[in-house]
Amino acid sequence: MKLIGILTSPYVRKTRIVLIEKKIDYEFVVTDLNSPDNIANQFNPLGKVPCLVMDDGKALYDSSVIVDYLDTTTPVSRLLPDDNRGRADVKCWEALADGVMDAAILVRLEGKRPTGQQSPEWIRLQTGKIHSGLKAMSSHLGNNTFCHGNTFSLADIAVGCTLGWLDFRFPEIGWQKDYDNLASFFERLSTRPSFIKTRPE
Repeated sequence: MKLIGILTSPYVRKTRIVLIEKKIDYEFVVTDLNSPDNIANQFNPLGKVPCLVMDDGKALYDSSVIVDYLDTTTPVSRLLPDDNRGRADVKCWEALADGVMDAAILVRLEGKRPTGQQSPEWIRLQTGKIHSGLKAMSSHLGNNTFCHGNTFSLADIAVGCTLGWLDFRFPEIGWQKDYDNLASFFERLSTRPSFIKTRPE
């Protein structure tokens, strides 16, 4: 299999961590999203990453779709629970984490526009979503070691990727000082080989 992506995308990182945790061999193909030669255009009509090209040439896109598929390909290191309620809980964690990243990316893109064309109200709205999402993560996690149950799951991967990307792109948010439990959680995750190998650069 080939995974098409970029090194700094939190969604690509989430997919790469799942591949590593599941011990699935793959080739990582780095593309340039701003280039007309963006490889992802060949497999995803939206030209977005991550994009997983399977051995038969069929492609999957959207990180949530890809990680769901990957978890079913091998019983090694199951990342989604078998029971419906547990699975839904983990997927809600993923949706929350992805939603925070979505808002943060929108803030970043708005900040790249010429100053006179930026919308302070739009930035305020999206920044509010980031802080609301972080507060919910902290509240849901409480004093637990893992996001769901007593085992490492996709929920932990998704939240870890979000916190790592905020650290990378928005250090001024300083979520660690506001949420001690998230800081401790992220510190533990950061020692896992899959997180070490996929740190954004």
